[in-house]
Amino acid sequence: MQTPRQPLLIVAASALSFAVMAFAAKLASRSIPGDELAFLRFVLMLVPFALSRRLRRRALRVERWDLLAYRGVFGGTAVVLYFLAIEHVPIGIATLLNYSSPVWAVMFAAAFLGERAPARLLAPGLLALAGMVLVTGVVGQTGSLRIGLWEAVGLLSSVLSGAAVTAIRAARRTEGSWAIYGSFSLCGLVVAAPYALSHFRWPHGSGWLLVVAVGVTSVAAQLLMTYAYRWVTNLQAGVLAQLTVVVSMALGAIFLGERLSPLQLAGAALAISGILGVVALRPPPRAAVE
Repeated sequence: MQTPRQPLLIVAASALSFAVMAFAAKLASRSIPGDELAFLRFVLMLVPFALSRRLRRRALRVERWDLLAYRGVFGGTAVVLYFLAIEHVPIGIATLLNYSSPVWAVMFAAAFLGERAPARLLAPGLLALAGMVLVTGVVGQTGSLRIGLWEAVGLLSSVLSGAAVTAIRAARRTEGSWAIYGSFSLCGLVVAAPYALSHFRWPHGSGWLLVVAVGVTSVAAQLLMTYAYRWVTNLQAGVLAQLTVVVSMALGAIFLGERLSPLQLAGAALAISGILGVVALRPPPRAAVE
């Protein structure tokens, strides 16, 4: 009999896997463009379907192809942008920006799913946005507002992730987890292909090891998360997901010398606090199918 604590450990393992994936992607991006890394990641994410006929059948049990397409296109584009951000900015900042998606998901859910956005979400949402302003270093010495290109790319990845999460919330009312995983993998591959293949270059030596590490940790993280989400609440998953941000920052600081300024650290603390507040206060989703 599975104890209630085990699903939380599985979600924590998923979050750590995502952090290791980001770290491996940062190392690989020294010789492989971010969009090509995203393409290769999606290729490897489809491996479970190539190996298992049962999983292919489960992935094809679909009622709403439109929702799966939204999830796949939005999520796939978000991953491509996230990997491009990882290539050009510290992994901690890129990951923090990408993981601010719950803030945007609330807005999309209110606009497209008719879910009520309580007024109590305004304060943590603004807190998260203020933290992101600080962590990206967009306040200049004159007090003017500015943002770098790749920080903007990372922020856009978060907005699209929020749209993808909204599509998942809608799709989970009728679709199984493997159908959602499969649509994400396939649509992501299609989205990434035109950019990656236009300048594709084969990895060499350790580059292949890093690409495999990105793919394996990504598949592991997705499968662990898919499995554990049958038992954990949105709050539990949202809190544990922030482990990815913290561990990514730690890996960047320890192994890559990516030091954040005191202002950026304060911004990261504000952003994570605001994101957790949004996750904690948002309305619960409707029941999902297995």
